[in-house]
Amino acid sequence: MSVFSHPDFDDHEAVHAFCDPSSGLKAFIAVHNTNRGPASGGTRFWTYANDTDALTDVLRLSRAMSYKNAMAQLDIGGGKAVVLRPEGEFDREALFAAYGRAIESIGGTYITAEDVGVSPADMAVIKTQTDYVAGLTDGENASGDPSPITADGVFRGIKVAASRAYGSTDLAGRHVAVQGLGHVGYALAEHLAAAGAILMVADINEAVLAKAESELDAIIVSPEKIHAADVDIFAPCALGGAVNADTLPEIKASIVAGAANNQLRSPDMADALKQRGILYAPDFVINAGGIINVAAEVSGHYDPAWVTGKLDQLEDSLAEVFDRAAAEDRTTADVAGEMARQRMAAIRQWR
Repeated sequence: MSVFSHPDFDDHEAVHAFCDPSSGLKAFIAVHNTNRGPASGGTRFWTYANDTDALTDVLRLSRAMSYKNAMAQLDIGGGKAVVLRPEGEFDREALFAAYGRAIESIGGTYITAEDVGVSPADMAVIKTQTDYVAGLTDGENASGDPSPITADGVFRGIKVAASRAYGSTDLAGRHVAVQGLGHVGYALAEHLAAAGAILMVADINEAVLAKAESELDAIIVSPEKIHAADVDIFAPCALGGAVNADTLPEIKASIVAGAANNQLRSPDMADALKQRGILYAPDFVINAGGIINVAAEVSGHYDPAWVTGKLDQLEDSLAEVFDRAAAEDRTTADVAGEMARQRMAAIRQWR
């Protein structure tokens, strides 16, 4: 299958494939749209069943980044990268150094940060080979792991959704299922617990589950059943596709709002959620906190107050999505996508 005939190809400006046999690097960098500026988005380090799955992931994720950056009204475009985890033993530092050289070779078209499987330490290695990297712990504009900012944005978005579904932003006593307790998921769970929510959580990491049970009084649920928990809010915070033809009929929550990218396995899931009366917070709107933080670094003048202001705008944008969807009897995904495309086109015309 060629890239151009791939079902998830969406007029991407460029799709780069890199291979470095000495380090084991195999990676894709997808630049979806640069109307608003250089393509920016995280790098995912993951074990894929095959190259086609990796390509599918990078195409979908990069398109979502264009929408996310447009909805957050950032001066950056949309891009994403996936690095295929090698089989067996490998030198992690050598691999990410080779990846840094790959980023450098495309001359600033793409700026990276962390995503699933990648740490600030990996970013530091990439930084030795290229300046097109954010999410660093050292440097004049470094702000470290953007995960806490992503979690803050998702928490704010959940409150906006609660105001529409339940008439109040108060989460005290609300039952929330958090699927995935990585950097973002755990930070979100902390916000929710502090707000008085009753948590049900799932993850494959037994240690982090024990921590959530001890620190947050969370109830442990199996990863296979968390979507079906009897809760008010379902927060997917692991990998994409949490809402699909198999899981959707079992979802009991009135709200789906989480940090994961591409939560809907297919576009028709948005219609199915609407038909069931489940309010969906489009992921590329609600989880923009991390890229907002990255954009602050990329600007060269990191300002925490600017980041907070953008998180406030995130709430406003999500509220507008909900209001328009209700007024026009459309899905929230459809409305948010239309708004993002309009913002992408408008900035190109202005420039």
